[in-house]
Amino acid sequence: MFVEYDSGNWSVSELCRRYGICRDTFYEWRGRRETGDPAWFVERSHAPKQCWQTTDADIAKKVIAARRRFPYMGPRKLLRVLESKAAGIAWPAASTIGDILKRAGLVEPVKRRRRALDQGRPCTAVTGPNDEWSTDFKGWFRTLDQQRIDPLTVVDSHSRFLIEVRIVAPTTEGVRPCFERAFREYGLPRAIRCDNGSPFGSRGAAGLTKLSVWWTKLGIAPHFIHPASPQENGRHERMHRTLKKQTSAPPARNARDQQARFDNFRRHYNEERPHEALGQQPPAQAYTASLRAMPERAKDPWYDADHRVRRVRGSGEVKWKGEFVFIGEALVNELVGIAELETGDHVVRFCDLDVGLINRNGMFTRFAPPREGLREPGEHPA
Repeated sequence: MFVEYDSGNWSVSELCRRYGICRDTFYEWRGRRETGDPAWFVERSHAPKQCWQTTDADIAKKVIAARRRFPYMGPRKLLRVLESKAAGIAWPAASTIGDILKRAGLVEPVKRRRRALDQGRPCTAVTGPNDEWSTDFKGWFRTLDQQRIDPLTVVDSHSRFLIEVRIVAPTTEGVRPCFERAFREYGLPRAIRCDNGSPFGSRGAAGLTKLSVWWTKLGIAPHFIHPASPQENGRHERMHRTLKKQTSAPPARNARDQQARFDNFRRHYNEERPHEALGQQPPAQAYTASLRAMPERAKDPWYDADHRVRRVRGSGEVKWKGEFVFIGEALVNELVGIAELETGDHVVRFCDLDVGLINRNGMFTRFAPPREGLREPGEHPA
C-alpha cells in the first residue's frame, strides 16, 4: 500500500477504499513509518496503557504482605483479616485479591479433579457447641529423626473449634488421658463422632471398646460412621488436610518440635484463621465450653426393675441360667441389664445401648452400632 502511495499515482482516499481501511488507520501507520523504527509494521497490543480500575499500589503491597504472613489463607480469608486490621480502607474484592496474588507469583496452580457424586448422607445436624465432637487420628508419619508420630485430633462439630492436637499412642491407654484433659477443660459433649477402628470402635457388641464404654458411662453417645465411609466425617477430614499442609510438609526434626508446630497451629486455627462455614469468623468466637462438668468418677449404669443385672466377668462372660455367655471384652467389670422380650429372647443392654440378644438356646448375637440409614440390612436387630 505504501509503495503505491509513494508513487504519487493514488490519493489517500482511493488507497483506503481499495484496501478496506479508514483514513485514521492509514495516517496511524504512516506516522509509525516516519518514526524510523525498523519494526514499525509489527502488530501492537490493543490493551489500554492505563486503567482507572487498577488497584492502588500501596493496597496491593499490603495484600501481598498479608499473604506472606499467612501463606495458607486464600483471598476470602485474607480479605477478612485485612478488614479486621484496617476497617477504614476500601479493600478490593476477594477476586481482585486473587488476581494480585497471581501476578505476584504467590498462587500455586491446582490440578482440577472431577468431583465425586454426593451420596446424600450429611453429617449429623448440630445446633450448638458441644452437641457433638468429632475425633480421629491423622495419618501417621515420621519426623526427621525417624520417630513415628500419631496425632490425635478432636474438633467441636458446630463451631469447628479445634479442641486438641496431641501426639499420643493409638491405644486406649494413650488416648484416654487426652480426653480426660479435654473433658476437664471444656466439659462433656453430648456425642462424639468417630470411625470404627481402634481405639474408638471394634467389631464387638455395639462396636464398643474400653474407650467408648467409658464415654457411654459419662453420658456421651458414640456416633460411629459407616465402615469405609470417611465422607461421613467430612468436616474432620477437611481439617486434617489443612493440618497436614501447614505442620507436617515437611515434618519437624523430632516429636517435641512437631508437637510445638501442632500447638501453634491450634492457636492460629482457633483464634486467627477465618472459617468458611462460620461466615469467615474464627472458631474461638463461636465456641463456648459445655455446662456438663466431668465427674470425679463414672458411675455404674442404672436399669429398670424388669432388667436382671449382671456384672461382666474378666473373661467377657456373664452367668445366665446356669451357663456362661460371652458378651464382650470391652464390657469387662461393667454392669449390663438383661430384659426379656415378647419373643422369649433376652436383650442385653449397657446404659442406653442394646448390645446384643440372647436367644432361647442361650446363644448371644451381637448388635452393630446404631447408625442412621444403615446400608447393610442385616446389621441392626430385628
